[in-house]
Amino acid sequence: MSSAALYHLVSATTLLLLVALLLLGLSLQLGWRRSAVRWPHHALYFLVTAGTLITAVLAALAGKPWWPAALLVLLLLAMSRTRPGRPAHWRLALVVGLGWAGAALFCW
Repeated sequence: MSSAALYHLVSATTLLLLVALLLLGLSLQLGWRRSAVRWPHHALYFLVTAGTLITAVLAALAGKPWWPAALLVLLLLAMSRTRPGRPAHWRLALVVGLGWAGAALFCW
């Protein structure tokens, strides 16, 4: 498998995981089964952060712009600086989601 194909596969998978993470975060924000949903939310956050980092590396190897994914990794790491349930947390999550959408359009 070429590095470009691997880049597309990993970035598409990460984007799908991000959508699941955002939907799960929305369910937490709305108060749906908080105790049962919190650990999958954190697991998805880890997978999305790792997938975004791997996407940045694969983009560099494929000769594509790597810096949008690297910036998204920094934004994802900044999530720990915000308190869950507060407006700053979900606003940053929306910025990450929109950033991923823009990076996907820009880099593909």
